[in-house]
Amino acid sequence: PSCFFAMAGTAACDGPTYLRLLRGQVPTVLDEYDYTFELGKAKVLRGGADVVFVSSGLMTMRALLAADELAKHRVDTAVVHTPTLKPFDADTVLAEVDSDRLAVTLENHTVVGGLFETVAAAAVRRGVHRTITPVALPDEFLAAGALPTLHDRYGLSTQRIVTSVLERL
Repeated sequence: PSCFFAMAGTAACDGPTYLRLLRGQVPTVLDEYDYTFELGKAKVLRGGADVVFVSSGLMTMRALLAADELAKHRVDTAVVHTPTLKPFDADTVLAEVDSDRLAVTLENHTVVGGLFETVAAAAVRRGVHRTITPVALPDEFLAAGALPTLHDRYGLSTQRIVTSVLERL
């Protein structure tokens, strides 16, 4: 259902759009959070006092899984889903990032030119002085291989996210 709304939203735009979709079977994790796609609107899917994940795409599922795993370590984790980068919902995202919590962006993209840089630039423009930690692919030529292996190698797997957060706390 969310994919349908995303396609309808981009089709209604006057101008060029880009919609990135995964191939194959994709879990519908957002349906259980009463989520409806709105162009340019982020949504807080879950609140949390210790960490805030700002995620997009498939990494929102990983953020929710990591938040559940972190709860076993008594780490309370918020998850903010950002379905679009342009337009970007700086108000919602920065309201969550501008706190004493560890702020982490999660994206299935390079650390350059995606969610991390969008959040960091918005924070700088608004005078939000917070460290934002990216979970993203490095800015380098990447190895080829099966996605689970690559996600683990580059820190995008749920377990690597959990380990990274626990180390930073």
